[in-house]
Amino acid sequence: MLNHILTFLIFLVIGIEIRDGLSHVKAAILPSLAALGGMVFPALIFIALSHDNSSWAVVMPTDVVLAIGALSLLGRRVNPAVKLFLLTLAVADDFFSLVAIGILFRSDLELASAFYTIGAASIGALIPKRDLVLKFLAPLVSYLVVPIYIFINLFARIEVSSFVTNTSISIVISRVIGKAVGITLVTFLLIRFTKLTLPVALHMKDVAGIGLLCGMGMTVSLVIAEITVKSDLALNQVRSGLFLAALLSGLLGLLWLKSSPVAK
Repeated sequence: MLNHILTFLIFLVIGIEIRDGLSHVKAAILPSLAALGGMVFPALIFIALSHDNSSWAVVMPTDVVLAIGALSLLGRRVNPAVKLFLLTLAVADDFFSLVAIGILFRSDLELASAFYTIGAASIGALIPKRDLVLKFLAPLVSYLVVPIYIFINLFARIEVSSFVTNTSISIVISRVIGKAVGITLVTFLLIRFTKLTLPVALHMKDVAGIGLLCGMGMTVSLVIAEITVKSDLALNQVRSGLFLAALLSGLLGLLWLKSSPVAK
C-alpha cells in the first residue's frame, strides 16, 4: 500500500511538470526531440547486447529528481541554461515514458498500476492552480517520497551478486553511453540540418554533459521494471544495473560540466 501511495505522488508531480514544462511549445521542441534520441539509443544498445531480454524499456526514462539534484551539487557553477534544458528534456522524457507504458505495456498494466501511474499523471496535468500544488508537492516528493521509494524498491532488495550479470552490465552500458550519445547526436543533427537552435549561453559541450546526467534513472525505470519483469531474480539484476548506471552517469556528468568553461 505504501509503495502505491509513493508511486501515485511521484506520477502526480510528473503530470504537473509535464503540463507546465511542455506548455511553451517552441522552446520545448529541441529538448523534446533530444529526449527521444536519449530513449531510442539506449533501447537499441540494450537490445543489441541482450536481445532476448524483456528489460529493454527500463533503460529509456530519465530521473528528473536525480539529474537536477546531481546538477545542484555544482552550486553557483551551474549554467542556468543547462538546468533549463535538462529540466525540459527530462519532462519530455517523462511524457514519452508514460506514452510507452500506456501503449507498449498495456497488456501487463493492471488496473491498479494504471491508476497509480498514468492515472496519477493525468490528474496532475488537470489540476487547477498547479503552481501552488507543485510548490508544496515538489520538495516533498524530491526530498522524502523519492528517497523512500528508491530505498524500498532498490536498496532494500538489491543483491551484490546481481551487479555482474549480463542484464545489469547491459543496462549500465545502455544508459551511460546510449543516453549521452543519443541526446548529443540528435541535438547536433537538429541544429546542423534544421532551423532549430540551442538556447542562448548553451553549447554542445553542455549538451553532452546533460546527456551524461540523463543516464540517471530510477523511479520511472523501477515502475516499468515492476510492470514488465516477472521474476525476482531478473528484477534484482535490473535494480543493480540502474543503481550502477545512476552512480556512473552522475559522476561523469558532474565532472564533464564542472570542466566546462561556461559552468565556471
